[in-house]
Amino acid sequence: MAQNDTRPSRLIHGFHAVIAKLRHNPAAVQEIYLEQGRQDGRAKDLLRHAQAQDVRVIPTEAKRLDGMAPGMRHQGVVARVDANERQPALDDVLDTLEEPALLLILDGVTDPHNLGACLRVADAVGAHAVIAPKDRAVGLTQTAIKVASGAAETVPYITVTNLARTLRELKERNIWVIGTDDQGSDDLYTAQWPTGTAWVMGAEGEGMRRLTRENCDQLVRIPMAGAVESLNVSVAAGVCLFEAKRRLGS
Repeated sequence: MAQNDTRPSRLIHGFHAVIAKLRHNPAAVQEIYLEQGRQDGRAKDLLRHAQAQDVRVIPTEAKRLDGMAPGMRHQGVVARVDANERQPALDDVLDTLEEPALLLILDGVTDPHNLGACLRVADAVGAHAVIAPKDRAVGLTQTAIKVASGAAETVPYITVTNLARTLRELKERNIWVIGTDDQGSDDLYTAQWPTGTAWVMGAEGEGMRRLTRENCDQLVRIPMAGAVESLNVSVAAGVCLFEAKRRLGS
């Protein structure tokens, strides 16, 4: 990065997030602050990626890093990245797919830890995007990015103004919209659905909003064998997405 770079910036932290950004969008990384004296394997891996992309790494006192990411487990690394980095639109993602769509939709998830975990699940299963409404949603906070362990840099997180309308647009593209609900009539493991799917998860406790539910093609439930009545949203997302992926044969 040139020292006179005047682009507006934001901070990300943690080795997973910073290295993922260097791998997938190095042009957005303005500079990296690494705890001085670090000689361990993760630090060397980060330095190798930064050098390959000609990104400046600044040795920094741990106390200053604490101030840059207050209350966060930054692991000794903070990066300044372009705040104006363009997020893809949903059409940008869908228009380039050469395989059946696999999408995760979050309706009413306001906990950044849950969002980060959902992004991590989406990355692990190879989902094409995570979609959420602009209202009643947490957004990509520092905590969400950290919990995602790099997945916030690899999985498009797309916010939409009107979620119900977005669901209708997905159906027009022949993407089957499946809502997860404890009272769903279909068991996840016996239900049938087309190949291209969008899985809708509601917030814990409240579940999906009425209009969201009404715009689903199908409602399924995850069978629960124990005393616990429901799963954390990120766990439920993992169960459903990996089942959908399994049926695609990959």
